[in-house]
Amino acid sequence: MMNVLSVNAPAHIQDLGRYGLRRYGIGHAGAMDTLSLRAGNILLGNEENAPALEIALGGISVSFERDTPFCITGALYHAELDGEPVHSYWRYTARKGQVLKLVRAVQGMYGYLCVAGGFDVPEVLGSKSTDLKAGFGGHEGRMLEKGDEIPLGGGAEHLGRVGIAHIPFTNCIHLFPSSEYGAFTEQSHIHLFHKPWLLQSDSNRMGYRFDGHGHNLELKQPLEMLSHAVQAGTVQVPPGGNPIILLADAQTTGGYPKIACVAAADLGRLAQVRFGGKIRFKQIDGAKAAKLLRQNEVYLNQVRKIANENS
Repeated sequence: MMNVLSVNAPAHIQDLGRYGLRRYGIGHAGAMDTLSLRAGNILLGNEENAPALEIALGGISVSFERDTPFCITGALYHAELDGEPVHSYWRYTARKGQVLKLVRAVQGMYGYLCVAGGFDVPEVLGSKSTDLKAGFGGHEGRMLEKGDEIPLGGGAEHLGRVGIAHIPFTNCIHLFPSSEYGAFTEQSHIHLFHKPWLLQSDSNRMGYRFDGHGHNLELKQPLEMLSHAVQAGTVQVPPGGNPIILLADAQTTGGYPKIACVAAADLGRLAQVRFGGKIRFKQIDGAKAAKLLRQNEVYLNQVRKIANENS
């Protein structure tokens, strides 16, 4: 069991998400940065889809009722185990009764506390992820609170200390044109790919909102659209002209024109940009997007090699 001693940040259980149900209006939820979640699980010898604790920016303190290997991935955190420094992307074993304190994220937005065996929460509709909008999955369908007790899975009780390279942060996100790209003016295309965009503070797990400081995206002529299916990575443009990028908790349908889509390999990197950060978008094609995915897999293969050599 893991006991939550204090929490001052949005923290909830997420795995890789809930897929195949969007036609019923059920979103996929899941980790905002799936690459970081996979890396942490691989380092601990877990299945890549094992549920972990996602924490946004702030802190949480927990204790363990048995020896528990763990690691922190995603955002780089100031963290301590019984007062001793703990580094992100390193594997440690917490002894029974020790207190792990994640103080704050030093760089990045979303951190992942992965434990050996994952968290033993109920599977709902094929996933253990928390759907915060619908109120199911994870731990009672909600964010964690002080006093919560989270069951641990049946993982290893001791693993040696070892570290891996952290996933680099970036403010350059790759996009490829989507279905209504041609309906926007040429000047809008130039603005999208050659101007910085400010990530607004009203962004969340549903979507990241951007301000172009007057460099709005405009249609060539008014466009009436029926509601249609959307998914994480879709770049929608509301009438105001400032784009919204849909993310893990995105709705299943939308009616705004879609100018572009984020390369799947970059979704986690986008999620790690902090509110108020400036982002530049770079246009790519499908072949380049596939290459970026392969590069992510190369990184994970390196993590597998390190984990296997130090199991």
